[in-house]
Parts: sequence; structure tokens; C-alpha cells
Amino acid sequence: MGLFGGKKQSAIDIAQQQREREQQEIEAEFVKGITTLRDIIAPSSIEIQSSYFRLGTRYGRTLYVYGYPRQIYTGWLSSIINVDEVIDVSMFIYPVESQVVLDNLRKKVGQLEASMSINAEHGKVRDPALEAAIQDAEELRDQLQVGAERFFRYGLYITLYGESLDELNFVQHKVETILGQQLVLSKVASSQQEQGLNSTIPQMTDQLQIRRNMNTGAVSTSFPFTSADLTQNNGILYGINMHNNGLVIFDRFSLENANMVVFAKSGAGKSFTVKLEALRTMMMGADILIIDPENEYQKLADAVGGSYIRLSLNSDVRINPFDLPRVIDSDEADDALRANLVTMHGLLRLMLGGASAQIQGGGSAMLPTLSPSEEADLDQALIDTYARAGITSDPLTHNSLPPTINDLYETLLHMGGSGPQLAQRLRKYTTGTFAGIFSQQSNIDINNTMVVFNIRDLEDELRPVAMYIVLSHIWNRIRTEQKKRMLIVDEAWQLMKYDDSANFMFSLAKRARKYYLGLTTITQDVEDFMGSKMGRAIVANSSMQLLLKQSTSAVDVLSDVFKLTEEERKRLANFPVGQGLFFAGQNHVHLQIVPSPTEQSLITTNPQQLQQMQAYQEQQQAQAAQTMYEQPPTPQDQVQ
Repeated sequence: MGLFGGKKQSAIDIAQQQREREQQEIEAEFVKGITTLRDIIAPSSIEIQSSYFRLGTRYGRTLYVYGYPRQIYTGWLSSIINVDEVIDVSMFIYPVESQVVLDNLRKKVGQLEASMSINAEHGKVRDPALEAAIQDAEELRDQLQVGAERFFRYGLYITLYGESLDELNFVQHKVETILGQQLVLSKVASSQQEQGLNSTIPQMTDQLQIRRNMNTGAVSTSFPFTSADLTQNNGILYGINMHNNGLVIFDRFSLENANMVVFAKSGAGKSFTVKLEALRTMMMGADILIIDPENEYQKLADAVGGSYIRLSLNSDVRINPFDLPRVIDSDEADDALRANLVTMHGLLRLMLGGASAQIQGGGSAMLPTLSPSEEADLDQALIDTYARAGITSDPLTHNSLPPTINDLYETLLHMGGSGPQLAQRLRKYTTGTFAGIFSQQSNIDINNTMVVFNIRDLEDELRPVAMYIVLSHIWNRIRTEQKKRMLIVDEAWQLMKYDDSANFMFSLAKRARKYYLGLTTITQDVEDFMGSKMGRAIVANSSMQLLLKQSTSAVDVLSDVFKLTEEERKRLANFPVGQGLFFAGQNHVHLQIVPSPTEQSLITTNPQQLQQMQAYQEQQQAQAAQTMYEQPPTPQDQVQ
């Protein structure tokens, strides 16, 4: 009975073990099918060659640094850290006991001095390298002995990446050139690419073990957390430096000129960025003048108590292009009338259809031009018109009431030659469709910290003329009283389409510095702007540039102008809203524009954000009203 019972128990145990084994096999198969973190981050394949490796479709190569100059300076590694390529840099620092180093140095100094004595006995010439080695060893012994220095073993490895072997070789040449300029020597880790890769990925293993003796001072010069910096003690906050999360604080008036150009596609945040800069610059004591073609600056102007001047055929605003500046400088006072005559020539060519319009692709389409005889008659008519108003080249007459386009029309109509024909072409601005707005005396005052000229409601044909006249009026005001100002011209491509208005913009950019003026030019049509000779000249005369997200076609144009690297070209077409490349002088950084919540509410034009803010305000008002309704009446309320 017991025997059979034992056999029965054994059979049960065997069956139980069999079930457990099956369960373990099932679990093992299940675990094999689970995606782990290692599966997610691992490359699809890896191939190791003697001088490079391949991770999936990407090539890589590891270099090690084996030689350093006798003296090396702080920040020497920053040029590698900031190189615009995909690289991994790994450092290994091993402390060494000072006593061990002192013993070795004592032996080494003895050997060096013995060598020097032998050379002297044999009458050999002095060896400067041997003397320098003894001097360095003695200085290091002194520093170690008093505890001022410590000793380390230092290894530096760099892994490069590229889409092809050619690109990998190019990156290697670039990195070796940067190191070689500082007498830092590097080599490819031949037949050790796998160990090199393992030494530069974040797993804390030094498999190459190629090290150099260094003291504390030498190791500290290779401090890795350095990157491109662009900041000053004074100025305004432009944003966050994406290289190092530092603040980009800059004063544009500290450069050789305070001009700035902003290029971006629609919706990339160019107007938002400029409004933010204008608001912060105004807080630092500068006046802001803005030409607004899309009604984007009214909310900001109202918030800061600025003047908002709406130009349209139905408004009461009047600007007389014949106004003269009341120049204080005696040298310029003599030339004020002549300068305004030149400006009026350009304006009238624009008004009479005698301008060369820049078209897409960089060419130009000739509109009906003024003949030489018409130009001469127009010049004489302008002089006569001023003279009839009592204004001559004598600066004392410049305070007289200036003439208007109506007066010029009458002068042309009653003079000989081509005057009557020019008067007929000018009539639409005097008694025709466009009468009133520019044919009467000025009635605006731009004495305010922020003045916005809105030209959205003007007809397309009149808009370039209006921008030209407004710019001329502003320029006259700037020449009258010099103070810190910033002039913003939004959608400047509308002016760059015509030679005369483009020349006037260039003249502003070139002369702004003398009058303490910073010109900001904003455009989204990069091809048209840069296709113009004057457009490129304006960029060349601007010490600051901001490139936000661009269309693919614009990236090619800008990369040629600003000498962008391949990595910057890639970023420029894929920047999120509010990020871009910020150039100031010879430096540039990757910038993130960051407003405060209050600034965001004042300057945003995003419809979704505006709706959210409106809904939030309505919710807050409703909660406040509900709270007031639910509060019990006070004794004073009951009495009332």
C-alpha cells in the first residue's frame, strides 16, 4: 500500500514539474515579444570597420587626442563644443596620489639634470627643450608640495557622425583643423572603433585608455560647459540662448549701427518678436515709430498710451510731403531744401508711374517713365512752387508755410513744355480719387513715445506712395530733434519693389546712425527683398539680423548671404514658432523668444490665443459677478 502510494506521489510531482516547465517556456516566449527600452534605443544594425563604424544608415568615427602644447588656454575646447556638427565628446579624469607623482618627478628631474650635465661636459650647445622640461617639472613639484595643484590622468575622445563617408571625412577634417590650430594633436582610433564608440556613449566606460598627465590648471582649461555667448551688461532681453540656456541681453545702439533686418515666413513670429523688442526698448527710454500695414500694432499702442494714426481716404489725417525739417545743424540747414527736392523727385516718379518696379526673380518691369524733358520741367516746377510759398535756399525762409501738391498742380498746369501733361497725371491726387490725404497741410504730431502709422485701409496702388511719404515725414522729424529712436517698417518688400522707394530706404539705413536711429526692416518675401540690389545693401548696413522659420526656397537665398552651415540650413526651415538665428555683429546664436504673460497678452495676434484670453477674461468676470451676488448684504447695503 505504501509502495503504490509513493509511486502515485512521484507521478504527481513529475506532472507538476512538467507544468511548471511549460509555464516557464510560455513566459519566456512572452518576454521575448515584449518591447524593452533597449529595443527602442538600439540601432537597427551596427557594422564595425577598422577606421569607422556604421549605426543603421549613419556613419561614425572616433578620434582620440594624444598631444597638447606646452601652454594651453582656458576655453580651448569651446570651439569643438560649439562646432555646428553632430559629435559626441567624452572626457575621463583619473586623480593620482600626489606622493606618487612627487617621487616620479624627483627621479625625472634627476635624469634631466644628468642629461644636461653630460651635454655640458661634451661641449654640446644648450638644449632649450631640456631646460624648459626641467623648469616645468620643478614648478610642478613646488605646486604639488604645497597642495596648490593636484595631478590627474586625462583622456579626451571625440566621435563624429555623418550621413555618408564623404560627409564623415569632411567633419573629421573640420574638427582636426580646429584642434590643429591650437597645436592639439588627434588620431583616428584605428582598429578600435568599437572601443571608441563604447567610450563616448553615456555608459561611463573608458575602453580606449589613452591618457595624458595633467595638473589641475591644465585640466580646468578643458571645462566642457562652454558655448556661444551673446550678452552684455546693458540692453534688453531678446530671449534665451538655446546653446547654453543663457540670457541674450543686448543693446543694439552699442554696435556700429543700430539697424536690424527680420526675415521670416508668415506665422513664424516676426511681428511678435519686433513688438516685444519695441515694448522693451521703449521701457529703456527710446521712442518707437512704426509703419503698420496690417493693423497689428494698435493694441500695443493703446496699452502704452501711444498715438495711433490711421491713414485712409476717409480719415481726417493729412500729411504734406512738401514739409521741410527744422534742422538745427547749420550745415544741414543750407541743404534741407535741396534734400527735400530730391525726395520729392522720387515720390513724384512713384505717384506719376515713373518708377522701375522690381519683380519676382530679381528682374525689373519698367512702368511708364519720365522723359529727360519731363524730369527737367518737374524739377523747375518744384523749385517755383516752393518759391511762390516764399521758400528759397535761404534757411531763414524755411519756417514759412510750405506749399502742397495742389500748388504744384497749378504750377505745372500754367507752365510750358510738358507741364500740363504732368499736371493731368497728377490730378488724381489733387481733385481725383486720391485727393485730400496728401494734398493738404499736415495735421499730425508724432511727439509721443510710440507712434503707429496704419496704412491697411489704403488701396494697394496708394500704399507704396503712403509708406514713402510717411517715411519722409518721419525722417524730417528725426532730423529736427535728435534723440534715441527706433523706426519699424513692416512688410518692407512693398517699398523694395520700386527703385525710388528702395533707394530711399537704403538712404535711411545708411544715415540712421548719425541721428541716433535704429531702423528695423521686416519682410516675409525674402526672394524679392534679396533680389533687389538695394535690399542686399540694406542687409549689409544692418549690424543685427534675425532669421526665423523660412520657406525652403528662402533658405537657399539666406544661406548664401549669411554663410550658414549645413546644420543651420536644416534648422532654418524647421524652427518652431519663436525660435531663430540671432546675428549681432560677428556673432550669432540660436535664440528662443520668451515673453512674460503680460507681454504675451499685449502683443499676440494669434486668433486662437486671443480667443482663449477673451474666454478666460469672460470666465473671470462671471466668477467675480457670481461671488458678488452670493455675498450677504452688509449693514450699509441694508440701510440703503
